[in-house]
Parts: sequence; C-alpha cells; structure tokens
Amino acid sequence: FSCDGRGYILGINKLLHLIVYFSFLQLAVMTVTLFPIRLLMAAFMMLLAWPFAFLATVGRSEDSVEPQCFWRRLVDIILKIIMRVMWFAGGFHWISVKGQRALPSEASILTLAPHSSYFDAIPVTMTMSSIVMKAESKDLLLWGTLIKFIRPVFVSRSDQNSRKMTVEEIKRRAQSGGEWPQIMIFPEGTCTNRSCLITFKPGAFIPGVPVQPVVIRYPNKLDTITWTWQGPGAFKILWLTLCQLHNEFEIEFLPIYTPSEEEKKNPLLFAVNVRRIMAKALGVPITDYSFEDCQLAMAEGQLRLPVDTCLLEFAKLVRRLGLKSKNPEKDLLEYGTRAMKLEGQKQSLEDFAQFLDLPVSDMLRDMFALFDEHEDNRIDVREYVIALSVACRPAKTMDTLKLAFKMFESDNDGAITEAELAVILKTALGVSRLSVSRLFSSIDSKDTGKVTYVLIGLCFCGVVPSCGLFCIDILSSLASNGIFCPDFSDGKTDGLHKNRIKRFILI
Repeated sequence: FSCDGRGYILGINKLLHLIVYFSFLQLAVMTVTLFPIRLLMAAFMMLLAWPFAFLATVGRSEDSVEPQCFWRRLVDIILKIIMRVMWFAGGFHWISVKGQRALPSEASILTLAPHSSYFDAIPVTMTMSSIVMKAESKDLLLWGTLIKFIRPVFVSRSDQNSRKMTVEEIKRRAQSGGEWPQIMIFPEGTCTNRSCLITFKPGAFIPGVPVQPVVIRYPNKLDTITWTWQGPGAFKILWLTLCQLHNEFEIEFLPIYTPSEEEKKNPLLFAVNVRRIMAKALGVPITDYSFEDCQLAMAEGQLRLPVDTCLLEFAKLVRRLGLKSKNPEKDLLEYGTRAMKLEGQKQSLEDFAQFLDLPVSDMLRDMFALFDEHEDNRIDVREYVIALSVACRPAKTMDTLKLAFKMFESDNDGAITEAELAVILKTALGVSRLSVSRLFSSIDSKDTGKVTYVLIGLCFCGVVPSCGLFCIDILSSLASNGIFCPDFSDGKTDGLHKNRIKRFILI
C-alpha cells in the first residue's frame, strides 16, 4: 500500500473512547452512596412504567394506527413523566431543548446524530417516537413491553429479506401523511466518540420525504457517556455516569429539510447533504467512515488492523465501485487464479481496469494509487486480491494468508521468500512498509530462505512462541514510519491531529 499522509481525520479512531477516571476517593464514596440509590430508582421507574405500557398495547393493531382515545393519550403522558423521573434520578436534572420539533405531518422522520451511547434513548422517551430495533428486543422481559408501546420497526437478523422489508415499512409509515408516529433514526448505524459524523446509511432517506435533523450533545466536563467498540463496557459506563452528581444533555431540533427532486431519486445524495448540515450545527468534521468500516477495523482475527490502516480507504472504494459481491469466496478464488497466471507481472491502470472488468474512472485511479507504491504507474494485482480478501472476510486471516501463499509461490512448493512475506503482511495490514525479519528468522530455523503456509499457520496459532517478536517488529516499523492513510473526505481536520490516538493491536 502507498499512503501519502494527507490529512489526519483517518488517523483518529472514531470508535475509541478513553475515560480519565474520577479521583479514587470521589468514586469510592459515590459507589457506596449515590450509585445504588440511583440504580434502584431507575429500576423502580421501569417497573412502574410496565403496567401502563402493557395496558396501552392490549388489543392494538400492529399494522394500522387507530385514532388515539383519551385514556391512551393519558397513558402516553404518564409514561413520559415516569421516564423523565427515571432520567432525573440518573443525574440528568436539566435537559436543554433548542428549536421546535416538527409535527408528524410536517416531517415523519427525525434523523439524530451523533450516536454515541445507550443514553441516546433520552430523546426517544421524551417524544415516544418509533425507532428501528432488532426483532429479538420485543421478547425481553419488561423492556420488550415498553418497546412495543412506541410501535418500533422491527428488524430480523435471521431473515435475509429483513433489510428490504424494513426499508419498505419505513417508507410506508413515512408516506402516511402523519398518521403514524414519527420515526426516530440514527443514520450512522453505530456508536462513535462524537469527534465527527461518519457516513449516514440511506434507510431514512429512501422514502424521499422531508426529514427533521436533530443533533444531540453531552457537554459534560468528564465524558462517562460515550459507549464505543473500543473503550469501557456498558456496565462501567452506567456505573461511572450514575456516580456523577450531574449529567448534561442537549437536544437541538434543526429546520425541516425538504429534499429536491434529485435528492428524492438519489438517497445517498440526500443523506450527504443532511449530514453536512448536522455537522455544521455540531461544529465537527465529516468522514467517509461507515458502519462496515467499523466491522472491518474491529474484526477478530489472527491479525488486527492498525488504527491508520489504508484498508479502510480501500474498503470504501470497493463498495463504491461495486466490487463486493454476495459470493466473495468464489470471486476471490477466481481473482487469485487469474493473478497467479500473471506471475507477478506489474499491470498498468488500463490493465487493472481490464482485470476488474471496469471502465477507467477517478475512483479506480484512487484505488490504483493505493497499490502504486513506487509511483511508476504499475501495480501487482496480487496485492489487490489480498486486500480484497481482508475487506470481504476480515475475521478469516488464515484464509487470506493461504490465498496469498498460493499466488506468490514460485516452484509449486507452497513456500515464499522474506520479501514476499513482507509484501503479503503489509498488504493484509494496509501499511506502507513493514519489517518481518524477526518473524521470518524465527520460522525459518533451518535457514532455507523460504517459509511455508503451514509454518506461518503454526506461528499465528501460538505453536511457535518466538513469533511474539513479530509484535515488536510491527510496532517499531509502524511508529518509525509515521504511516497515515490518504484523506479523501471533504471535512476540515485542523487541530484533530493533536488528539490522535495510536494503537496497534496484533495477536
């Protein structure tokens, strides 16, 4: 990979959140005094809300909305009060509301960002708007009944057509002219640390109806709220938050955004424009990270990607070029076979386009540039196949290495040289340069000048203890090279480099 170091926004882990802890004395006192009281109070409020939610859902149709009678409206008010008392008990004493919430007939969809915690449920309980949730949630004791009260759109993970059905249901409700409750959607699709807005998923924008952007803030001196993939767990977040004397929360309803005819036809454009408005209101940059990038970065495998890996930029281009198929195993096998026949011959941009059966475009040039390490307008397509394998199946490290060994072996003996191993691993990690000398020498104990896939497999499975030296090689190599990925986003990143967090994780 060739990373030219432009920009810093991709050098920050949007999913990482570190807490500067309370003083030990303060935390100890709060843990034995305030924390249990607040926890019991929140649990009591949940129990108190259950019978009201149960009564309101008895005999109610799931497919249509009947006129709300007086007692159902009364239950709605009671539940809002109970939920507000619950949040008050948790330390959210004052909730700052800016702007005016639109009526369901004016904007049937509310798009909220940034999504950073389960405390983002506060606006849901304030408005009793519908949300999109996994179908399994409705079967949870107590919580399931409260969820069903707000008429959520359920998503089934076991149903292959679930995503399509969910979009159709959102579209049906959004186009009902305000008959259904408003749908509250977090278009980022995952939790971040609020340092920027990542790519919005198009689900909220496919109906092509006016939406109301809503931004949320937690302006606390100590951030115990943020719950990301890397960082404190759910209970620790709850514990530390309930140990604070006061927690601040702000919600701002922005003006209704009515899509143009072009945006109605192009939900992605609609999403981009709404995201830009919300980022401006928050005063944060935007980045082309997406939920899929989060999955790639956090995938559990023998090799974990460095924070500054270029594979995230590569994965984005793969999606935009439509190169990620429904049957990646078959495609990777085909690509690998074709790459082997080239026997390492470097390919031009036109050759690369022919290899992928795509026309030459700016996006293809960007992808080509990632592999044009020596800037001689030539690349080795075997590196592309390795990177595609990691992007399509990030948790299957050994399958990627097996495919790579097949492509690089020269004498049909399943063995490769140190230089070839370096190419394979640096491509799999998405970095520019990488030293594998210690790893190679520890595996090649007989000093043959080559290693096999079997020996590499034993190394990564922990059978060869001396392979732990590879971690030192990786860390020193990456740190000394100061590798960063190109930034193709249109957000400003001034000053963000000061808070860059470097973490290199390798098993």
